[in-house]
Amino acid sequence: MALAPKSMQEPESFSTVPDPTAVREQLDRLLAHPLFANSKRYPALLAYAVEQTLLGNAAELKERTIGVEVFGRAAAYDANADPVVRVTAGEVRKRLSQYYYDPAHEGEMVIELPVGSYVPVFRIQERAPEPLPEPEPEVDPLTLAEVPPPAVAATPTVAHPHWITWVLVACLVIAAAGAGLFAGLQYRPQEPLSNIDKFWAPVISSANPATFCLGEPAKDLNMDAVNSLEAPPSKTPPEPLYFRLHYSGNLALADVITLTRTAAALEARHKTFRVVPASEASFVQLREGPIVLIGAFDNIWTLRLTQKLRFGFESRNGEALLVDRKSKQNTAWATAWDLPYQKLSRDYAIVARIHDATTGQPVIIAAGISEEGTEAAGEILYNPQFLDSLLAKAPADWESKNMEAVIETQIIQGHSGPPNVLAVETW
Repeated sequence: MALAPKSMQEPESFSTVPDPTAVREQLDRLLAHPLFANSKRYPALLAYAVEQTLLGNAAELKERTIGVEVFGRAAAYDANADPVVRVTAGEVRKRLSQYYYDPAHEGEMVIELPVGSYVPVFRIQERAPEPLPEPEPEVDPLTLAEVPPPAVAATPTVAHPHWITWVLVACLVIAAAGAGLFAGLQYRPQEPLSNIDKFWAPVISSANPATFCLGEPAKDLNMDAVNSLEAPPSKTPPEPLYFRLHYSGNLALADVITLTRTAAALEARHKTFRVVPASEASFVQLREGPIVLIGAFDNIWTLRLTQKLRFGFESRNGEALLVDRKSKQNTAWATAWDLPYQKLSRDYAIVARIHDATTGQPVIIAAGISEEGTEAAGEILYNPQFLDSLLAKAPADWESKNMEAVIETQIIQGHSGPPNVLAVETW
């Protein structure tokens, strides 16, 4: 498997790299890669942080210093009103993760930018020699039977010491299950399976716990609008959509609602699960069992797993897009990133149930351009009426197929309306 930064997976063994020449060579590789070469801000911050660290000036790598030296801000600029350094650093961390996620870069030196710091860390991987294979015992072919994989013990949701909101998430999940949001849908062996049961069957039938991977609006956003984010004029009262998604220390309420309702579906069916934030969900964790992805632009795993699907998310020319990659007319459903949040009247989202070849696991996705789209997508996952409207546009044998759908919802006074299915793809 490809080497990835520590934020994504635990390496086998790492040691500090003291050779500045090797560090600069690896920096050159990173800056030449399209993840950095097609931008001005990301390589500038990364190169400055690496070079200053090699020169022994790591203690000077503070937000204000970087804002002045790298981005040309005035010495007295307001870092709270102009978060260019924090946003750019977050995007650099994300792109470093994407770079090392690629198997082509396995074995290269790792340059990390730890969360909460602007001082890079340099690491190399030291792999222990693989033990010689033990001779396989002789087995009578007639008695050879397939042994199911061992079940992974359920991992309880643990509140992050710095994120009070995760305590809220856990409480809401328990409350939702206790309140019986899915009382009418509880599994009854003597009755025919409902479409809800059939839709969730790949997750429910797995021997291993499911992982709910939740987006984090307080983290970095993968959008073109942030690339040129400047301090908003003080006389401009409307709140742009990307500011709404970027509130520090908060989860999107709609994402939490979607989590509680879908998690209650698993709880009612006695399925164990865990909840992890997208930034802390490692590739190793996602390979352990079924995955439920909530959120789009604030969830890096949703963006990754939908890259090769017909419908996916893109950000370009100041717009957040849900695109149809097979459409000859370049069909896209768009929302401007700088649209005042209060004026958002329509949103688009993806609902998907697929078997992901990368992780080898079943994946269910509820992801909207904004949080209202995510909430509307989530309704399809637990409301039989809306799920039936989607399945009406799918083939009769949908249970054995991968499925992806685009939905639309109207937004009135900040609340999403019923989901309307625009397109369905099965394969």
